[in-house]
Order: sequence, then structure tokens, then C-alpha cells
Amino acid sequence: MATLAPAGPGEAASAALDELSLNFTYGASGAGNGSLSGAWYRRNQIHLFGVLLAILGNLVISISLNIQKYSHLQLAQQEHPRPYFKSVLWWGGVLLMAVGETGNFAAYGFAPVTLIAPLGCVSVTGSAIISVMFLKDNLRASDLLGMTLAFAGTYLLVNFAPNITQAISARTVQYYFVGWQFLIYVILEILIFCILLYFYKRKGMKHMVILLTLVALLASLTVISVKAVSGMITFSMTDKMQLTYPIFYIMFIIMIASCVFQVKFLNQATKLYNTTRVVPVNHIFFTISAIIAGIIFYQEFLGAAFLTVFVYLFGCFLSFLGVFLVTRNREKEHLQQSYIDFGNIPDTTLGRKAWRETNVGQNTTRFK
Repeated sequence: MATLAPAGPGEAASAALDELSLNFTYGASGAGNGSLSGAWYRRNQIHLFGVLLAILGNLVISISLNIQKYSHLQLAQQEHPRPYFKSVLWWGGVLLMAVGETGNFAAYGFAPVTLIAPLGCVSVTGSAIISVMFLKDNLRASDLLGMTLAFAGTYLLVNFAPNITQAISARTVQYYFVGWQFLIYVILEILIFCILLYFYKRKGMKHMVILLTLVALLASLTVISVKAVSGMITFSMTDKMQLTYPIFYIMFIIMIASCVFQVKFLNQATKLYNTTRVVPVNHIFFTISAIIAGIIFYQEFLGAAFLTVFVYLFGCFLSFLGVFLVTRNREKEHLQQSYIDFGNIPDTTLGRKAWRETNVGQNTTRFK
């Protein structure tokens, strides 16, 4: 691909439109969704690579979460527990999480937002499978049903997601960034965000829906900027000028800022509410906001057939339901310990102390 030369606003807009007309494959002969034939694979090799990166990234995140959980359990069994951040095992889990998030980041450069974002259900279901296999967590009937629904939803998402070939260049991002659809979307999002922030800060309303809606509004900007940055980095392999455009650094700043504030509000939600309630609701809100962002900013469902959209949304619904079933009442389940539980030994001072600690809601008994 030829190097992009500086151009005036009119020429830049014309060039961006030319790129867009070449990027999208909807309406082209042989293009379409909903078929896992050989032709489908040939048309979607890049998309499938992005899907593979996202699935592997989410599985690595699942492993990292369980490693951190295991490190907390080990520390809880010690007579004099150390702070968790001094545990080598815990930091190993953090490192694996960084690797998994890197895979998710790279996946946005190869596949549409509306395909990658819903695959977050793989992290939740994968974490449940790993905890059952290696941490001896209880396997419930709702877990099996939830995993089955999540896998079925993932299959439908991969098969019926937007079938577009879209190279994200700096000019393409600039064109989308000043489009009237995105400007209206951003104005409405800022308005809703400010209203919710007012009720949260001034009125002291800390309902879970308010907190997770704030997270979702920020997540939509994160998804848009992550795909833009990842896409421009991928595009720079053939055009070195991509990283010299100001839009790259604008999107990079939006990505970092939105991620930081997302973590802040999400941490607040997990402090106030049970994780088994926060995880499924946050997954649903995040996925919906990401899909809306992909549709409005990147126009990913442009020209899609009604049946394709319907089956895609049905796949999202199945994944949502699967995540809900897997996480439902999960924290109320106690792990099968590999050591003697002194809380079950009656008529001992240590046993009575352990019984009291267990019954005030602690998941793991600590002995000092």
C-alpha cells in the first residue's frame, strides 16, 4: 500500500471515503454471514485470528484469576499471613493477566468490536472450569447449563457477527471521529454520564446499576479507542506514517483515561456489592455498550440482513444467560480444603473461634 501523503481537508475526506468503500465487503458477491463453509473460512481468516487471540487472552485471564485466588488461599492458611502483594505466586497471576489483556488488545486490530467484546464470557466460564478442576470447587448443575449456553452463544456470535473486512487506518479513524453519528453519540453519552455522576457524587446514590452504567459508558470509549489504536498499530506494519497522525495519540490518551476511571468505579461496585451480582451485570452492560459503540462509530452492521442481526443478538442473550448461571451464588460455595478445618471440631477454643469467623461471612478461616 502506498504511503499516505499529507492532504487538505477535502482531499483527506475523499481519501477516507475511498478507503471505506474498499474496506467493507457487505453487498459484494459471495459475501455474507452465517455459513461455516470453506469459502466462509477463506473470507474470514483475519477475523478468526482475532477471535483466536481474544479466546486465548480470556483463557489466560481465567488462569491468572485462579492463580491469584489460590495465592490468597495459601496465605490464609499460614499462621502469620504475609500481605498478598509480597507473594510471588500472586504477581505471577498479575503478569498472566497482563498477557491476556494484551491478547484482547491485539484482537481488536483483526476483528470487529461486535465480535470481540462479547467473547468476554469465555473468561467467566473458563474461570469456573479451572476452579472446579484445580481448586476443587463444587460443580453445580447450573454451572454445566451456563457453560453450555455460553459456548452455544459464542458459536453463534462467531458465525453471525458482522462479516466486514475493515482496515483501520488513521484517515479512517479521523473520518469516523468527526462523523455526525459519533458526535451525537458522544454528546448523549456525556450528558447521561454527568447526570449519573451528579446523583452519585452529590446525592450519594451508589446503586449498583448507577456505578456499572458509569463503567459501561466509559467502556464504550475504551473499546472505540482500543480498536483505533490497535488497528493503527497493525496498519503501521505496511504504512509507517500511521503513528505520526495526531489522532493516534488522541485515541491513546482516551484509552488510558477511560480505563483508569473504569477501574475506579468498578472497584467501588465490588466493595459495595457481592461479586456474584457485579460480574454478570458488568459483563452485560459492557457488552451492550461495546456493541453500540461498534455499530455507531465503526458502522459494523451496515448492510447486514435482519436474520443475521437477530441470530447475533440471540447469541449475545445466550452468553449473558450462561454467565449469569455460572456466577449465580458462586461466593456462597465453600472450597474443599486440603487441610483440616478446625471449625468442625467441637468443644475447642480454636474450633469455636473458627466457627465464629466462618459464620460472619468469611470464605476462608484464618488462624492467628
